[in-house]
Amino acid sequence: MLRVASTRFAALRTHNAAFGLTRPFAASAAADEVYDLVVVGGGPGGYVGSIKAAQMGMKVACVEKRGTLGGTCLNVGCIPSKALLNNSHLYHQAKNDFASRGIIIEGGLKVDLTKMMDQKTKNVSALTGGIEGLFKKNKVDYVKGMGKLTSTTSVEVQLSDGGTQTLKTKNIMLATGSEVMPFPGVTIDEKTVVSSTGALSLEKIPEKMVVIGAGVIGLELGSVWERLGSKVTVVEFMDSIGGAGIDAEVAKTFQRVLKKQGLSFKLKTKVMGIEKKPDGSLAVNVEAAAGGKAEAIDCDVALVCIGRRPYTDSLGLEAAGITMAEKGKVAVNSQFQTNVPNVYAIGDIIDGPMLAHKAEDEGVLAVEAMQGAHVHLDYNMVPSVVYTHPEVAWVGKTEEQLKAAGVEYKKGNFPFMANSRAKTNADTDGFVKVLTDAATDKLLGVHIINSAAGELIGEACLAMEYGASSEDIARVCHAHPTLSEALKGACQQTATGKSINF
Repeated sequence: MLRVASTRFAALRTHNAAFGLTRPFAASAAADEVYDLVVVGGGPGGYVGSIKAAQMGMKVACVEKRGTLGGTCLNVGCIPSKALLNNSHLYHQAKNDFASRGIIIEGGLKVDLTKMMDQKTKNVSALTGGIEGLFKKNKVDYVKGMGKLTSTTSVEVQLSDGGTQTLKTKNIMLATGSEVMPFPGVTIDEKTVVSSTGALSLEKIPEKMVVIGAGVIGLELGSVWERLGSKVTVVEFMDSIGGAGIDAEVAKTFQRVLKKQGLSFKLKTKVMGIEKKPDGSLAVNVEAAAGGKAEAIDCDVALVCIGRRPYTDSLGLEAAGITMAEKGKVAVNSQFQTNVPNVYAIGDIIDGPMLAHKAEDEGVLAVEAMQGAHVHLDYNMVPSVVYTHPEVAWVGKTEEQLKAAGVEYKKGNFPFMANSRAKTNADTDGFVKVLTDAATDKLLGVHIINSAAGELIGEACLAMEYGASSEDIARVCHAHPTLSEALKGACQQTATGKSINF
């Protein structure tokens, strides 16, 4: 994924020294001091880029309006949702699976939602505080407030504590992330009609929930509340679940497993509106995507998850002469430069998947580009993960994408039902699917549905980054018994036409 030759780092250090960038600097600057870099946005891309720049000797300030670092991901996204996904899974497993494993819970089982939410909040606070600690350690100035470009070398900050501060800088990195996509005609109150933010902080478990959108966020949060006792109906305009990029075979299996767990799905269905009833409950009005008879789905909470959009409003981009791309994104070149050479942009506001790890890598690469390195990020190598149970993870091309491109390919498929570790875990849903070039055996795509898919996909990412064939993985000794042997088994199929254990 990252393409910076290791030999360049010595050159970068030489470059830094030549420009006096290796000097230590104070945690705060004098009013007339000029920064080497001001980062607007303290999310995964912004804070990682800030730290990387400071570690390379630059004097850095990071501007963040939220008041806590980590962006959407850490505050109201990836991190709190994973806390709830993990704990709700443990409850669901204790309620539905423990007895079959010989684990008997005496005295009944119940959910203390307040304590569960407290545990989530403590995790978030510890991690956001940890980033502040890293800023102090690396001497990054943390400026709390709303940043706006007033020129190509200055950022004006409306300080959270009142007043303004102007930061002068040689370079600017825009890392402002994204926000929830609004649903036309629907008002989100974060109480009964909620976005992903509100769904992470409900004060009670709804009896019935409707999730609008069967993408990653909708499925993850719908799973949380279904496990805790809600009757969840997922409404999706498209004919499959999982959002863009998911392999069709995987999506079909994924839906079947989630349906078995208790989620209901209405695919090829559009939402026409949401009505609030006198008793406080809701009616979500839907009809077939192709048109037809209307239907009302009653619920206590409606979760709107139709996507996210780049946050680029009120940043002063016009004043700085920044060229925009489609759908509110910022246009950049391969070095993450905008049309203004000293202004860079990364993360959700530029092309590519809206993923925290993608933004982190871009933050590092943009800083290296500022100092003369020729960098490259192959978006085909950026993995995606859905953190339900089982998890779904993939990297590279889907079977549908290969067919559309006319690429001749081979396919290997190994079910976890045939994997000894999955058997002993009594957790056998899913499979590993490997796609390779028919002529060269080079790995083109890996798709996994399994309880540990998010961890297993890392081996596939590394292999694909280094141009490995499926035979390479098939000939690597994997520990036994492990779930990773399923990837080896799928690669045996594509390499030789047969796997040993299936």
